[in-house]
Amino acid sequence: MYTAKGHLDRDAMLRQYVPLVRRLAHHMIAKLPPNVEVDDLIQVGMMGLAEALSRFQASQGVQFETFATQRIRGAMIDELREGDWMSRGSRKSQKDIEHAVRRLEQVLGRSPLESEIAAELGMPLDDYQSLLAKVRGTQLVYLEDMAAGQEDDSFLDRHVGDGDADPMQQLRDQRLRQSLVEAIKGLPEREQYIMSMYYENDMNLKEIAAVLGITESRVCQLHSQSIARLRAKMRHH
Repeated sequence: MYTAKGHLDRDAMLRQYVPLVRRLAHHMIAKLPPNVEVDDLIQVGMMGLAEALSRFQASQGVQFETFATQRIRGAMIDELREGDWMSRGSRKSQKDIEHAVRRLEQVLGRSPLESEIAAELGMPLDDYQSLLAKVRGTQLVYLEDMAAGQEDDSFLDRHVGDGDADPMQQLRDQRLRQSLVEAIKGLPEREQYIMSMYYENDMNLKEIAAVLGITESRVCQLHSQSIARLRAKMRHH
């Protein structure tokens, strides 16, 4: 888009790519705890978009949307790095849920029910569901799963991914991909739908909630639970 004088129309470009910023923010928010506001991510993402407009050179042979996506996501991650947005307590809770799921699967020989996971953790179902909301959304595969002694690595790097790479790129290994496919098939049916809509169809939590006829917070809980189930299955791959 250019002005009558042949200059790049920055305002028009900003308006055109606002939906991209919103989509990236809504997709990323599912990987973050409730204290992170999507509007804050959008605001930071717009700054990343403005930077992309000032730095983009068509001669580099990269499409602007690809270049902008990297800059927008990178700006969001840089902003998140500035704060201690996830406590060690929340990280421990994630691992506690995962370990409970794995223990129950070994005993029951199937995917445990929510009520069974809650009982294994020694808490009422309502408290367990609240805990799921607090630790919502994590990446399917952490770097720590592939190498020991990574406890001090950046939690944000593991869970959200680099600004210039899709988080799912960690699943490039074909054996790991196949194991993941099989693990997803073992999820309860509704959780399979959620994972498919979120990761394959790139739908955000609000859109998934509308399809399933449940609340967005409930989708968030089930997404977190699905991740715990998958990580329990995938840990040894």
